[in-house]
Amino acid sequence: MKKAYIIVQAHNGRSMLRDLRKAGLLHIESQQVRNEKIEELEKAYNLVNQLASSIADLQDKKTKPKQSSLSEEAFAEVIERYQGLLERKKKLEEEMAQDKIQIESLISWGDFDPEQVRSLAQQGIRLYFYTLSKKDLQKLDPSISYVSLAPVGGLEAIATVGMELPTEVSATRFFLPEYGLGYLQKRFASDEKHLSQTLDSLKEGAVYLDAFTLQAKKLEMAMRFERVGQSLTVEQELTWINGYLPESEVEKFSSLAKSHAWAYLIDDVSDEDTPPTLIKYAKGVGIIKPVFDILGTVPGYRENDISTWFLLFFTLFFAMIIGDAGYGLIFLGLAIGLHAKQKKATTLVMLIYVLSVATLIWGSLTGTWFGSKTILESIPFLQKLVIPSISNYPELFGLSAVEAQNQVMKFCFIIGTVQLSLACVMNVIHKIPEKNLSFIADIGWLIDILALYFIVLQLVVGEPANVAVIFSIVGVGFLLVVGFGSQAPGVPFVKGLLSGLGGFFTTFLNTISAFSNIMSYIRLFAVGMASVAIAQSFNSMASGMLDGWAFIAGVLILVIGHSLNLVMGLLSVVVHGVRLNLLEFSGQLGMEWTGIAYEPFAQTVEEN
Repeated sequence: MKKAYIIVQAHNGRSMLRDLRKAGLLHIESQQVRNEKIEELEKAYNLVNQLASSIADLQDKKTKPKQSSLSEEAFAEVIERYQGLLERKKKLEEEMAQDKIQIESLISWGDFDPEQVRSLAQQGIRLYFYTLSKKDLQKLDPSISYVSLAPVGGLEAIATVGMELPTEVSATRFFLPEYGLGYLQKRFASDEKHLSQTLDSLKEGAVYLDAFTLQAKKLEMAMRFERVGQSLTVEQELTWINGYLPESEVEKFSSLAKSHAWAYLIDDVSDEDTPPTLIKYAKGVGIIKPVFDILGTVPGYRENDISTWFLLFFTLFFAMIIGDAGYGLIFLGLAIGLHAKQKKATTLVMLIYVLSVATLIWGSLTGTWFGSKTILESIPFLQKLVIPSISNYPELFGLSAVEAQNQVMKFCFIIGTVQLSLACVMNVIHKIPEKNLSFIADIGWLIDILALYFIVLQLVVGEPANVAVIFSIVGVGFLLVVGFGSQAPGVPFVKGLLSGLGGFFTTFLNTISAFSNIMSYIRLFAVGMASVAIAQSFNSMASGMLDGWAFIAGVLILVIGHSLNLVMGLLSVVVHGVRLNLLEFSGQLGMEWTGIAYEPFAQTVEEN
């Protein structure tokens, strides 16, 4: 990235921004300011989106009517019309909700005209309505004059004449409503009819959905223009702005500035700057982009690009967590279906292809097909694909379950050690050209991780290890981290050493953390085994329902059970598979994922 400055005369500031926006080269950090103009645009933007969303929700998702284009004047009329319809819809729904509550409360009292009761009150005959139990009614003071009414909800109903019941009487007062039951029911029916007509009118707005989308983009673009305009620095008769652009765009930017007679400066990015990150994926690696987009993660400008390694390990983690070749076939079918529907292999489709094939391979190697041992026993070809030592059904190959599980756990720890060691190597390669002595600390971490791997094997798998020798090696790595962990270009060696000694206890805790990081990769084994166990449980439940009508129930159990297992597996991939990349691996690399994506100030739609 390069940092670019543009200086123009103050009165040319906004015209410069328009030309700059058309070019779409410079990333400008716009300020989150609010003024009357921005608030007006924001209000219009929210209204357009609200109308579009409301109209879209009423449509048949299978068909989309032919779209109509609108001029600015016509669009303003359309907005006004549909805003009125939306407000009418809201008002009718609110009135109907209130009427429904009143109808439900009045239905047990029956239909009567409250106005007649109020008319009696004007004549001096005041009535007060109550519900109470038969027992409480019998206890009423004989001096209280009342009229018995039809029972309400299993309780006695009365209307006292001229006086309210004393507070000590256990009775619930019924307050006279504004309107009677019949009137409310008629109004509810009328509102229901008008609401249906209003919804039909709103549905007709489907022909303008594309126009709404276009207008929303224009308003969004206008809001950004106003915010960027607030970034202009004005002093006397000059105004200037700065931003970032890729090195490959410098020549194009220079030509643009010269053609518009702008004064400009292009400078290197300093350590104090926070430039955006322009991610360029290697060929074939771009299929991981949907995952990064979902997670919303962007590496910092000065951080390593781990997209290739992220894709490789994420694919492996996905396969091991889902763990079933049958599920791999389902994902493969999904990928083929999306490919056929979209008529092209998008990055998402290609990612699903890769993940499904990886799952299919891992499931084949472990002999797992919909969690069914019967399928594996019945098809000899599938047994030939299995590696017995990691099989989920080792008894078919003359091995015990403990032996197979130990091998899978060992494989998980190998993956963890390789990934964490890779992070150390990447740090060393990154730091050596910068003459950053802290690369020696990364070598120390590499030594510790490789040594701690054997401690993990002894504790979990039971493989013997010379603990004294291993801890001696860990000690050497620990000293390297303490001595060189705080070294950096421009920092005196003694100062870095003292700083490292000052963080002695923190480094000790981080060493223990390195041990737990390797251990955490056992989650690949645990989650994979849990998925197999759940699949086996549903298969067992369904196997007892093979006769008569119970067969249908058995099929439903299989479909619902395996669907739930698939969903839980996908959630586990997010929780565990992504975590190992974003926490353990990235943490060892020192990545914080606090980057800002490169988004040039650009014109997204044509202006009128």
